[in-house]
Amino acid sequence: MKISRLCLLVSLALLCTGLAFADGIKDPKIIIRGVQGGGFSPLSHCPEGGCTPVGMNFEFSVPKHGTGSLFFMNVSGKNWTSLKLIETGVPAEAVSCSQSLFLSCTIRTLENGSVEILLSGVKGHNPHTGIANGSNFAIGFACVDKSCWPGGLSFTAHASSAPEPGTIALMVTGVGAILSRRKRWKNSPTA
Repeated sequence: MKISRLCLLVSLALLCTGLAFADGIKDPKIIIRGVQGGGFSPLSHCPEGGCTPVGMNFEFSVPKHGTGSLFFMNVSGKNWTSLKLIETGVPAEAVSCSQSLFLSCTIRTLENGSVEILLSGVKGHNPHTGIANGSNFAIGFACVDKSCWPGGLSFTAHASSAPEPGTIALMVTGVGAILSRRKRWKNSPTA
């Protein structure tokens, strides 16, 4: 009798978990990719007028129909290791993200109600190297089953060129080891 109850409980838990992850609502999607070699999955080319030059902080709006791509060029003089996009028109749970320039894309609601789409993480020879200085990239807006972005929705973007936390930790550990070794060497009787 106990085994059958346990099996029923496990089956019910698995069913509830599956329903929790089943997202019947198709969300508007944001797509960030490289252009002309500016990333792992390059698009064909910038539009006729060229890509819009941008620095570490810039603003843009969703195309008026709620779909389409905007083309940019990083002219900040720095390689970007993360890119934060902030908007206030679509809730975080209704946004999906696809990108090929960073290791991750996270979406969350900020305390002020704005939505942050954070693209971050780069790694050595990994194809996800961020957005290099002088590289072109595109931010695309897609509808999924008639669920589109509101046309004209404003975004602010903030890029970062700070090294990853893992790089900083490795550097601090190395400097600590060098200083420790030097202290030992100075205190040794043969020095």
